[in-house]
Amino acid sequence: MRSSQTAAASSLALLASLGVANAEGVLNIFNWGEYTNPDLIVKFEQTYDVKVTITDFDSNDTALAKARQGGNDFDIVVPTSTFVQIWIDEGLLLETRPDQMENFKNMDQRWIDVPFDPGRHYTVPWQWGTTGVIVNKAVYAGDPNTSAIFLDPPEELVGKINVIPEMQDVMYLTVKYMGGTACTDDKDILRKVRDKLVEAKPKWVAMDYTSIEKYTADDYAAGTNWSGAVFRVRLADPRFVYGYPKEGYPIWMDNVAVLKSAPNVENAKLFQNFIMDPENAALISAYARYGNGIMGSEAFMSEDMKTAPEIVVPVEFLERGEFTQACPPEVNEMYTKIWTDILK
Repeated sequence: MRSSQTAAASSLALLASLGVANAEGVLNIFNWGEYTNPDLIVKFEQTYDVKVTITDFDSNDTALAKARQGGNDFDIVVPTSTFVQIWIDEGLLLETRPDQMENFKNMDQRWIDVPFDPGRHYTVPWQWGTTGVIVNKAVYAGDPNTSAIFLDPPEELVGKINVIPEMQDVMYLTVKYMGGTACTDDKDILRKVRDKLVEAKPKWVAMDYTSIEKYTADDYAAGTNWSGAVFRVRLADPRFVYGYPKEGYPIWMDNVAVLKSAPNVENAKLFQNFIMDPENAALISAYARYGNGIMGSEAFMSEDMKTAPEIVVPVEFLERGEFTQACPPEVNEMYTKIWTDILK
């Protein structure tokens, strides 16, 4: 973890009235690994004379546990939509009122009145995407648009599958595959879900947050993954395709929030406003290859971003996707018990 210093920054009132403010000091960002465009950070540093440090996390659970422990100097955190309400309910986030910032006018209406932060009082979009499957078509030429790829894998893929260790994503895909609904508390369905995951796991080679190299080097031939991650794999190796499970797949959004314990609050607010600028939002997408939720950003994107099947959902699969919300605590408790069994 990098150290930090106390920031001296312009007030939010100045930011709101002028749009561009001069600032000094530092900004400490706690974000997913391989998810932050260095060009975006350089631009922010040069615009506001703020030194940015970035610390990576590998899962929502890791980020939340770290914040609960305290004793850190993080200003910004980037939780997924299914976790934002937990952060708010536990008093970990500062109500920064992005809806009153100058660049809020650029936010796509679709992403304003979201259930996890109605009206956007705490968060601004970072990126959004879907969770599906990745398949090496040179290894398996069948239909990639099914969760059977990792739950009932064809012989060609057995022993070559990686499953991302994200409980919410994997549980959602499996529940839908077994005929259930999101956040179901149906014990019969959940028993089937557990049994299916226990049955499938020996056919996987790993449960890991993978790099592009693991696929291009043929360590893995298939698995569960996020749409932008698969986009990046495909750019490096066109043998790979992204599949939208016909049984159902989750749509999610990662969001930039400011920690209540942030030592550099005004710089953090500057950053929230900064990434709602279309040109800056396009920089975010250009690096990690996801949509961003900011209107007008398409004008600054490359052509491959505008046509990528990992971003532009095929018409036949549009209605199969569902924007996932946080499950009730009692459901999460049941999911966690199943997940603990799978991780053994």
